[in-house]
Amino acid sequence: MPDSHSSADNRAFFGPEDPDISYSRVWFYLLKSQRKFFPRFAQALKKVGINDPVWYEIIWELEKAGEHGKLMGELQEQLLLPQYALSRHVSRLEETGLIRREYIADGRRKQVLFLTEAGIGKHDEIWPIYLDALVKELSPLMSQDEAYDLARRMIKFLP
Repeated sequence: MPDSHSSADNRAFFGPEDPDISYSRVWFYLLKSQRKFFPRFAQALKKVGINDPVWYEIIWELEKAGEHGKLMGELQEQLLLPQYALSRHVSRLEETGLIRREYIADGRRKQVLFLTEAGIGKHDEIWPIYLDALVKELSPLMSQDEAYDLARRMIKFLP
């Protein structure tokens, strides 16, 4: 990969600490990056009534699920959200009228989520705004190839 550096380059840049510190560098820079960009992306999405970038992810997954909807447990696994956080987002999206849920009576508490009429096609309204914000914030920092390279590396972090 083009941004590969030698151990000597890394020591010169980061310092001569224990090499295992490199893993803390990754973690803390991921956290700081999320804190830097999340509010900017959230602000852009508010223009189309989306109060949290996670809402977009929920809407997109339900759009892909179509008329059959998506089990809340499956959505939780896909988005890597704790149950309480997903429930909170789903309740708020229900209040906006973009999604609805149905309960399945099978002896356990299962919920299936669906887009409402107002939610169907909402992705097409949200995505251009979201993509514009992403490009505006990230393109000055990296090329498209670098973005793909970073995405490929980050995929390793996921299940």
